[in-house]
Amino acid sequence: MKPTIVLVGRPNVGKSTLFNRLTKTRDALVADIPGLTRDRHYGHGKLGSKPYLAVDTGGFEPLAKDGIMHEMARQTEQAIAEADAVIFVVDGRTGVTALDKEIANKLRKAERPVFVAVNKSEGMNEGIVIADFHELGLGEPQAISATHGEGVRSLIELALSPYPEPEEEPQESDVLKVAIVGRPNVGKSTMINSLLGEERVIAFDQPGTTRDSIYVDFERAGKQYTLIDTAGLRRKGKVFETLEKFSVIKTLQSIEDAHVVILVLDAQQDISDQDAHIAGFVVESGRALVVAVNKWDGLDSYVRDQLKSDLEAKLKFLDFSDFHYVSALKGQGLGAVFRSVDAAYKAAIADLSTPQLTRTLIDAVARQSPPRSGIFRPKLRYAHQGGRNPPVIVIHGNALDKLPDAYRRYLEHVFRDVFKLHGTPLRIQFNVSQNPFADRKKPEQNRRKPKAEEKPRPRAVPSSKPEAGAKPSPKPRPKPKPPAA
Repeated sequence: MKPTIVLVGRPNVGKSTLFNRLTKTRDALVADIPGLTRDRHYGHGKLGSKPYLAVDTGGFEPLAKDGIMHEMARQTEQAIAEADAVIFVVDGRTGVTALDKEIANKLRKAERPVFVAVNKSEGMNEGIVIADFHELGLGEPQAISATHGEGVRSLIELALSPYPEPEEEPQESDVLKVAIVGRPNVGKSTMINSLLGEERVIAFDQPGTTRDSIYVDFERAGKQYTLIDTAGLRRKGKVFETLEKFSVIKTLQSIEDAHVVILVLDAQQDISDQDAHIAGFVVESGRALVVAVNKWDGLDSYVRDQLKSDLEAKLKFLDFSDFHYVSALKGQGLGAVFRSVDAAYKAAIADLSTPQLTRTLIDAVARQSPPRSGIFRPKLRYAHQGGRNPPVIVIHGNALDKLPDAYRRYLEHVFRDVFKLHGTPLRIQFNVSQNPFADRKKPEQNRRKPKAEEKPRPRAVPSSKPEAGAKPSPKPRPKPKPPAA
């Protein structure tokens, strides 16, 4: 088991910066904004041969009674309960505050090893900067700089000193990454909490509660998954804050990092253009897709029928995906969603044999020939697989660049039906054969070419005027008349 190190402190003291330093990543959002981190954020780190698990938490305010700060405090308290060691991060430039003292009192009751890290101490005298923090009563403070890395190694060595080096490095198995995306406040975090059976991420009735992409390990039916809770995506024209722009970037990166994406829609709201835009980005990214229509339990039969018609009209390009009607709050229908996730991923990494692809192509052309382009008809010769996740089928032939998009879609449906590629986008690439004689020069003909300086001689035209000194030509004699009878 890897020891778990939890970073705790009041808002804006540099916990996320230290988390990125410990995990050697940029997974945690970092900005000069208090309360940026809200959920628990896990990451893997290693010091020499000692691996560990680092946990970033939101700003800890133990006295908060309600609102989002209360939910953040609950997340931090749960992280402390799971910790093997706690690093209490404080601000060396601000000094000890009343909130620091409240957190110290809370940590003493937790009965966990606590190490005080005095952050932002670069360029300052170490003895002076840590002097005030002895009054917290949590041992010898350690002066560090999370931004520059000063003192971080010695701090982690101190925290990991009770744990021996592992004899063998545990090998991580292949884990299926599932990103849950959608508009704000459609129930993405609620779905993750229902799957885990605990309040792992903050689910609050306020759009934009989730700001960062949270990776959560999850096991279901003996299979390992990593659930990715993402920030809600709004229309580009409504994104003004810099913080929200970072959240959107993290969400788009999470989609590309995932193997399968679950698109969550709100059944109690109209299907908007933004839902279609999010789905379009997932399809362009080539990720397998499952659609979960949430909050289905609160609708009557008429509204359900209207919503299904609306989905068919506005999301017609997702006809390859499974649609599930669920209630994340009650946990209804989530089992079917994950069965579709497994099936979609299996289709995305399917191995397609070249002979079978070619036979399917020949049968498809026999049923419906490609339309002519001028006096020529494109000729499709053979096909083979060119990639996985998403599946890529490469077709070779002549004049394939003249094929219309409608015929490309026809081929996609044929290959999808034959190879059961349901739940994943399909890419078809055309490889046009080149004429091997196109660049060959024509043989020169053995004939004399007229020179540029030579001009054809003009033909002699007889003139009606006599030349000077020439005798006039005699006039012809008249023919004699025949005698009269």
